[in-house]
Amino acid sequence: MSQKPLPGFRDFYPEQFAERAHIFETWRRVVRRYAFLEYDGPPLEPLELYTQKSGEEIVTQLYNFVDKGERPVAMRPEMTPTFARMVGAKAQTLRKPVRWFSLPQLFRYERTQKGRLREHFQLNVDMVGESDVLADAELLSIAIEIMRDFGLSEQDVRARVSDRRLLNALLEHHAIPEGSWTAVYAVLDKLERQPRELSAEKLAAAGLDSETAEVILGFGPMDFATVCARYGDAPVVKPHLDRFAHYLAHLEALGVASWIRFDLTIVRGLAYYTGIVFELFDNVGEFRAICGGGRYDNLLKSLGGADLPALGFGMGDVVIGELLRTRGLMRSSGTALEFWIAQSPEQADAPRLALQTAAAMRHAGGIVEYALKSQKLDKQLDAGRKAGACAFVIVDGTSATAPWRVRRSGHDDRIFTSLEALCAWASSTNGSQS
Repeated sequence: MSQKPLPGFRDFYPEQFAERAHIFETWRRVVRRYAFLEYDGPPLEPLELYTQKSGEEIVTQLYNFVDKGERPVAMRPEMTPTFARMVGAKAQTLRKPVRWFSLPQLFRYERTQKGRLREHFQLNVDMVGESDVLADAELLSIAIEIMRDFGLSEQDVRARVSDRRLLNALLEHHAIPEGSWTAVYAVLDKLERQPRELSAEKLAAAGLDSETAEVILGFGPMDFATVCARYGDAPVVKPHLDRFAHYLAHLEALGVASWIRFDLTIVRGLAYYTGIVFELFDNVGEFRAICGGGRYDNLLKSLGGADLPALGFGMGDVVIGELLRTRGLMRSSGTALEFWIAQSPEQADAPRLALQTAAAMRHAGGIVEYALKSQKLDKQLDAGRKAGACAFVIVDGTSATAPWRVRRSGHDDRIFTSLEALCAWASSTNGSQS
């Protein structure tokens, strides 16, 4: 039998699990500051929940089967349909705006590559019931605050933002037929990753004349000030520029403006996005998008739920994990051993007193280990060093005046005459100082 996991799946040994825990704890800590509530849903859903949203072609990317009740089902490839289903079921009774987040494990059968596996964990942050651009600014602020809590700065990560409504208005202003918009989106999405000549060919195939195609190809480097100067007087464009200006002002007030880059090539691949969209990238360009999201005001209604405005983003653990390791910022959230209880095996009362000591220190909150079989004192201490203990508590069953000796750096530096005093010290220091 193979000792390796399936292709695209991962084992999490304690070291890797501790890194994953660090990512999860950071996600939860930041999102909860913004008053979002955590939820979860089933990892197995009806297949139609995904085909209804993305079409039958998505089935090739799913882990799907017919269950014993003859129901077509699939392992969840994303969380948004589950979120929409759950909100729709209780839309009338939920306080608005709904502010929920989740950390699901997701599954997609696709070609594995750097930053993309067949399973991953993902932070999903969603808000329902608010259409004002302040909600959009709040959402992006969360993603940026997460970067800050990981130790990253605007020199490491950039948030590239756009607005589908503004882009649509620009296409309308240039008299591009709506039937060609999807093709134009596809070109803009790949503008940085394919030759300019190929982009021009695709725009020509979509029915754009050479002059209009050149305008579209020029969208990539345009900043927001340039767009305002060029299109600020266009009636169909101006309302969208005004709204986006308010959005940027909110981001500045929230203290994240230095992370932002206006970028009309950010259109998001999912067809249901309707408004402001964003993606976070590392500035070096080593990795896939760290996260992405935006406004999807029509999705809940299209899935048979309530007609409510909504927005959200997803951030996977694979890319952010790779980025943190590359930048030397990955931390572990494991249970580091604080105290190793050692005892003299020659003393008849020491084993019982050592167990009582371990129980009391654990009850006081300490992380405690000891040898599970009789060993010489030096072997016990050696085992504790290998386990990474911060401090050693040596139990002397013969001493009536000082039965507990705390040893650090190879010598005794504290002596306790009562178990209560030892536990009080351990609780206050967590073994980190003498």
